[in-house]
Amino acid sequence: MSSLDAIDRQLLAILQSDISLSIEELAERVGLTKTPCWRRVQKLEKSGIIRRKVALLNAEKLGLPVSVFAQVKTGQHTPEWADAFAEHVAQLPEVVDCYRMAGNYDYLLRVVVSDIAAYDCFYKGLIRRVGISDIISNFALEQIKSTTELPIPSDKQE
Repeated sequence: MSSLDAIDRQLLAILQSDISLSIEELAERVGLTKTPCWRRVQKLEKSGIIRRKVALLNAEKLGLPVSVFAQVKTGQHTPEWADAFAEHVAQLPEVVDCYRMAGNYDYLLRVVVSDIAAYDCFYKGLIRRVGISDIISNFALEQIKSTTELPIPSDKQE
């Protein structure tokens, strides 16, 4: 991270907020000309700091207003089981986030569905396909904050 200067940090902050800006607009905002700005963005992409460019969709407008946080516990802790679980979860479009956890539960899934019946169908399919010893489902009542923007460390934080 030490190779990022103030302009790189500005670029990242702006791009996280609005990837649709042209290189000209981006360059103007950070005080560069078009070519050096484009080179910096390319460098950030090649280094993997910018993983990909996406459109963020409105789940409610797509008929997917229900978010469920499922805490999964397994009785199996073999690499083979973990690989099979990860592969299976990666294929489930309802799972938008999956984390392997430390603590009382092994995995935390964020599942987005249209309603409780759709989650029940998802749940039954999940427990049928992978060996799970316990699963707790928590239904979100209200989304207070949701962002894809990461805090960009400043020079002082390094």
